[in-house]
Amino acid sequence: VGVIRDWDAKWYADKKEYVPALQEDLRIRKYLETNLKDAAVDRITIERTEPTRINLTIHTTKPGIVIGRGGADVERLRSELSKIVDTYKGQHKRVNINIVEIRKPDLNAHLVGQQIAADLERRVAFRRAMRGAIQRVQRAGAKGVRTMVSGRLNGADIARKEQYTEGT
Repeated sequence: VGVIRDWDAKWYADKKEYVPALQEDLRIRKYLETNLKDAAVDRITIERTEPTRINLTIHTTKPGIVIGRGGADVERLRSELSKIVDTYKGQHKRVNINIVEIRKPDLNAHLVGQQIAADLERRVAFRRAMRGAIQRVQRAGAKGVRTMVSGRLNGADIARKEQYTEGT
């Protein structure tokens, strides 16, 4: 982190303010993960530029689902999040939401993993789910891909893991 990938939370807090700010971050992330399950959210970046302002950047494949008709869903999200966050010295914190579209979701490891998990939840055979993911990633232009699933595969009594790699 900080070299090839940036931080997911960009803020600084003193000793007294650190724990409440971190707990607030966790509440925000949990709320967004539960409410935006269908939006294929990869990453949520939280910035605190001043004590009464929180900037959220949501990286998603389907920005239309997050925004909604005429921005109605984004406004609903903003109002719900302002209820979740604490007040600062009696002032309500302003929550700004930015939505960034991911152009090539098949080159994003987190989203490919979510897709494989969704396939397994829909009871697709695990080999087929993995092979399909590998084909999609290769078609998207990746140099290589490695997938692994583990657990009680096909309902077997003994848990195991299987992995497939293709490319470099």
